[in-house]
Amino acid sequence: MNEDNQINENANRRLERSCRSPEPAQIISAPSVSGLSRIQARFVGDFFEPHRHDTYALGLTMQGIQAFGYRGDRRYSQPGQIIVLHPDELHDGGSGTDEGLLYRMLYLEPSLIRDALGESFVTLPFVETPILDDPELQTAMIAALGELENNLSDLARDDTISQIAHCLVLHAKGPKSLVGKNNISAVNRARDFLYENAFRNVRSEELEEITDMDRFALSRHFRRSFGTSPHRFLLMRRLDFARKMIEEAQPLADVAFAVGFADQSHLNRHFKKAYGISPGQWGSYCNN
Repeated sequence: MNEDNQINENANRRLERSCRSPEPAQIISAPSVSGLSRIQARFVGDFFEPHRHDTYALGLTMQGIQAFGYRGDRRYSQPGQIIVLHPDELHDGGSGTDEGLLYRMLYLEPSLIRDALGESFVTLPFVETPILDDPELQTAMIAALGELENNLSDLARDDTISQIAHCLVLHAKGPKSLVGKNNISAVNRARDFLYENAFRNVRSEELEEITDMDRFALSRHFRRSFGTSPHRFLLMRRLDFARKMIEEAQPLADVAFAVGFADQSHLNRHFKKAYGISPGQWGSYCNN
């Protein structure tokens, strides 16, 4: 084959690829495990608007380039790299190329990291560099994300949390442990109360009564222990339940009422702030 024919053939191949319809956007959620959730996402272009999680969000880029804004900079993760987002940090998400993106994410409640590290750590580990090349962390991520269709056993879950906590500390900015303690018993009581009363408005006076702490001290201790405020923790629990109902294709108006939002538009606003897309979009992608 002469050089001109080779060039023409390569051009035709590129044209064929560009004319193909991209695979439809899709989100797959794994079976839920206490304190830990896993998803796979596939899409092309900008996808998630700026939003925040109240969990650690760790991602494994599988295909394509993962592009996201985080702490004032545009970041790019390549296949095999690990993304680490700290709780309550604003970020968006999209595909860095026209070829599309496939990745898996692991969301961990901060309390699991705190429990895994023990009481000598009074602040959550903060990883300043959000994209890591770490074989040990990659191994832990693959073990947890390799089979989304299957549940993690208790032992596998605990092992994953332990390994990830260890790796976060190794990469964290600042001292590895600090002298002193949070009021762990009080913040745990507050957390449990918020779980049990997630579908109603909880007053600050109620938390003060069950924790024997003033609301401002509780807020400081709660954030150090769980990476977010009591208010946002309560809101995210509502949205967790809402997301599960949406994945079951339940009507959005019913979902909003069931989890304690004033109406569907109230649910829409908070859902989009938390997950970067609307409840309707989430439902359509999960049911592709």
